[in-house]
Amino acid sequence: MNSLERMQLSLTGLSVGDALGETFFAAGSKLFDRIERREVPRGVWRYTDDTEMALSIVETLWRYGRIDPDELAQGFARRFTSWRGYGAGAYRLLTSLQSGANWRTEVSQMFGGTGSYGNGAAMRVAPLGAYFADDLEAVRENAILSAQPTHTHPEGIAGAVAVAVAAALAFRVGEGESMQPVQFLQQVVENVPESETRSGIQQVVEIPSTVPAMKVARQLGAGYKISAQDTVPFVLWCAAHHLEDYEETFWATVSGLGDMDTTCAIACGIVALSARQRGIPTAWIEAREPFPDDFLAASSPR
Repeated sequence: MNSLERMQLSLTGLSVGDALGETFFAAGSKLFDRIERREVPRGVWRYTDDTEMALSIVETLWRYGRIDPDELAQGFARRFTSWRGYGAGAYRLLTSLQSGANWRTEVSQMFGGTGSYGNGAAMRVAPLGAYFADDLEAVRENAILSAQPTHTHPEGIAGAVAVAVAAALAFRVGEGESMQPVQFLQQVVENVPESETRSGIQQVVEIPSTVPAMKVARQLGAGYKISAQDTVPFVLWCAAHHLEDYEETFWATVSGLGDMDTTCAIACGIVALSARQRGIPTAWIEAREPFPDDFLAASSPR
């Protein structure tokens, strides 16, 4: 599997997890019953901003073979669809970029100049980890570049690095490399800069798979605060303990509740790369809203 193929596989896993996870917000009082029965809805599953931004990551890598933050910012602005569930900060930023503002100026002023530590840079980055899976240094460097157009806070950047590294490691597992959950998480920790996000991942290293995902989510967060440090540790725990089974990854992750479209997008974008034989169900792929007709149309591989 070449770099473009594995990037596409991760994107498919991410987008299906995102779209299916999003449907659970409409479950209301039936939420827990649906999760317990593993009930998926009929009809088309609409993806959210998680997937829409991941499309731009993939297009940038497809075209340039690396992340160019200027090109990526333009891609985010071009694809921005206001009703896809963007956070308030991203909504304001991308609206400004569509009006011709400079992303460097705009992002440097966000949140009083501290930058965003939200989970947005993490939610879209798994395909990048897949693309550079053979080179962890390139994974880290390009993950940082991919965060810059929207996230300058160290936590937002750390979340992107952690997820990208996890995706790269998951691909290696899919290629036959043996890796226990503890080893998987430790390798992620070793590649993430000092941060609350890194400390959270360190916390989950020793949490065994016998602990219910909901309990882990209550302890660490599952995106309730929409921050990287409140999202990434739980998601990586779910992925690490279900690397060989995409469906199990989804159900474990969604049972943590919280920011369900984003947590499932991240976990499923990672595990799509390792599960292979127990990968994304065809029916789930067919239920997900199709990608835009112009996706990759203006791009050409380097």
